[in-house]
Amino acid sequence: MKIDAIRRARQVLDIEACAVQALKPRIGREFTRALELILKAKGRTVVSGMGKTGIIAEKLSATLASTGTPSLFLHLAEASHGDLGKVTAEDVVVILSNSGATAEVKQLLPFLKKIGARIIALTGNTASPLAKYSDVVLDVSVKKEACPLGLAPTASTTAALAMADALAVCLLEIKGFKEKDFALFHPGGALGRRLLLTVEDIMRTGRTNPIVRETARVADVLLKITQARAGAASIVDGRGRLVGIFTDGDLRRHLEADTALPQRLIRDVMTRNPLVVKKDALAAEALHLLEQRKIDEVPVVDERRRPIGLLDVQDLLRAGVM
Repeated sequence: MKIDAIRRARQVLDIEACAVQALKPRIGREFTRALELILKAKGRTVVSGMGKTGIIAEKLSATLASTGTPSLFLHLAEASHGDLGKVTAEDVVVILSNSGATAEVKQLLPFLKKIGARIIALTGNTASPLAKYSDVVLDVSVKKEACPLGLAPTASTTAALAMADALAVCLLEIKGFKEKDFALFHPGGALGRRLLLTVEDIMRTGRTNPIVRETARVADVLLKITQARAGAASIVDGRGRLVGIFTDGDLRRHLEADTALPQRLIRDVMTRNPLVVKKDALAAEALHLLEQRKIDEVPVVDERRRPIGLLDVQDLLRAGVM
């Protein structure tokens, strides 16, 4: 290699770290005004940019949308070819442009003003046309790019990304956005499954939920468990109320001491007053209980303590809760 790649890579990180650190003294009144504009807007936060900075703009829009601030991305070039119709007077438009003086920016600004949307600029040039047209200007200028030619956006896009993240994080905290809200917008992700799935969504019912009377023989209970391909059976009294559970673990423990176990009544060997959960409990909470008690199955009961389902740790694994 003609260069010391390790040394050069570390220099790039130093340059970009310095670019981000330089933003801290600039966080002040303009930053809070930007937050106020977005929070008070009756419409959406439209984020616009193009090129490398446009990619940062897309990321900001996606972050806002997933954390409780309705947002859409508007490509600067496409805005002049019909997409400007996405913007209304009730929207706030956040424009990311390092120079703030590209043809696309200058062409768009008068029309945004005519529509009546408020404008927030994230720019490296606070004397640019973009800065002059904007209601709020956030200075994301950098001393130099990490690119040795000073041409490829590197430190400048890192600075813009960091300022954009600062806006998004402050907004979600001001709005009181919580994990459950995040999960609502991410139902396909692991967090969504953990926070939104209830016991009812994944519990075993019908033939896969073996229920037997306490007067049944152990042999009959084992047959039901086998037919259901389950790891336990719920034991009920004459009124159908749960009084116990019999698991694979119970079977192994009792077989060691009692060779006549299959002929015994299940009420004599079952585990009485087992742990139970309700169908509307979060699956993640049920998993926590199973882990705490070091058990693999738990009956699901209704308000009369009648078993309506069986939750197995394997069900939680398949649902992606763990």
